[in-house]
Amino acid sequence: MDAELFPRSRREIAPGAVHVPDWLDADGQRRLLKACREWARPPAGLRTVHTPGGGTMTARQVCLGWHWYPYGYARTVVDGDGAPVKPMPGRLAALGHEAVLAALGPQAVPPEPYDIALINFYDADAHMGMHRDSDEKPNAPVVSLSLGDSCVFRFGNNETRARPYTDIELRSGDLFVFGGTARLAHHGVPRVHPGTAPPELGLSGRLNITLRVSGLRPAPKRIMGDSPS
Repeated sequence: MDAELFPRSRREIAPGAVHVPDWLDADGQRRLLKACREWARPPAGLRTVHTPGGGTMTARQVCLGWHWYPYGYARTVVDGDGAPVKPMPGRLAALGHEAVLAALGPQAVPPEPYDIALINFYDADAHMGMHRDSDEKPNAPVVSLSLGDSCVFRFGNNETRARPYTDIELRSGDLFVFGGTARLAHHGVPRVHPGTAPPELGLSGRLNITLRVSGLRPAPKRIMGDSPS
């Protein structure tokens, strides 16, 4: 919106979980969208994720640095075309540190580089159930960037997928970071609001770019956990 009755401001949703509206400006959003479109091309491009139980995630995904599959990490697209995963760009890794600094302060910036990006594309009917990001090093904050259509982002608690939780509207350019005691909180995307993307961005749907520190050694091993954001 060009003008709002109550302008949005930085908000702490829970200790260690912070929403920063409009963190990426219009130029930053366009640059990141352009890069996402390149990363989504095959090989190791955008794919549909199938769960071991026979389910299908409605959000499609492409990975950088390490390839996530239910429920582990690999260096190749083991549940797709088998190609090597695309490398994690240094600029994107640096953006992760910048995001944590902006949201949580210097004390929360991890000493390790961000070496995983999971990029999820949501069309009008896509959603993500409540889950925890528990396949990576747990003490490094998760960084989430939004592009395109707005969504309802549901941020819950560490114990259960049910209440209590808080629903937040994430818009294009918004940043959400969660670490500390909130690092393993359940969260999800119950719905997307179609047609709410900035027209000048040229994107129909929503992109979520989630940055993580893996804690993995060069030789990957299978790790059990939950679905990604």
